[in-house]
Amino acid sequence: MSGTGIRRAEAGDLEDVTETLWLAFEGDPLWSWAFPDHDQLRPWWRMLVSAALGHGWVWTASDHAAAAVWIPPGRKELSAEQEREAGELLAKLLGPRAGEVEALLESFEGSHPAVPHYYLSLLGTRPADRGKGLGMNLLAKTLRAIDAERAPAYLESSNPTNVPRYEALGFRPTGSFQTPDGSREVATMWRDAP
Repeated sequence: MSGTGIRRAEAGDLEDVTETLWLAFEGDPLWSWAFPDHDQLRPWWRMLVSAALGHGWVWTASDHAAAAVWIPPGRKELSAEQEREAGELLAKLLGPRAGEVEALLESFEGSHPAVPHYYLSLLGTRPADRGKGLGMNLLAKTLRAIDAERAPAYLESSNPTNVPRYEALGFRPTGSFQTPDGSREVATMWRDAP
């Protein structure tokens, strides 16, 4: 993919992509609830990005200013072994709160449509690069590749301010779920295949 330095991320991009997403999600309503100490979010994102790199659908733009983590149809975000490791990581990072965050993650998993789809797990832009359209340009370009495969796409928006941005690229709200304490809401969104 050309334009604004958009390319597929490789194993050597793990730390830079992780840093981009970690910076991008500081102050996010949902993820700051799950990880009140923002530093705890970095190893969590690193684990998710590391797992996703094997699917070949992690993308970066403008020298890591923006990143998108997609899971292709028919693939799981985490293998059974990675799920076990994720549980151990949550316990290490969050102690007794790990159960609440695991319940939230189960809501994510349970909200996926049954129809095979591309899943946008993470999308973020470094704060210093916001307002330049880099994240939305990256998303638009990856969606064109998905459209070329005639595949639908699905995402969850952890921040309500992003819903109109996703709608502008063809996603429509399909539902929502909440954190276990009911204090935060996550919108689920679907984009039909062309």
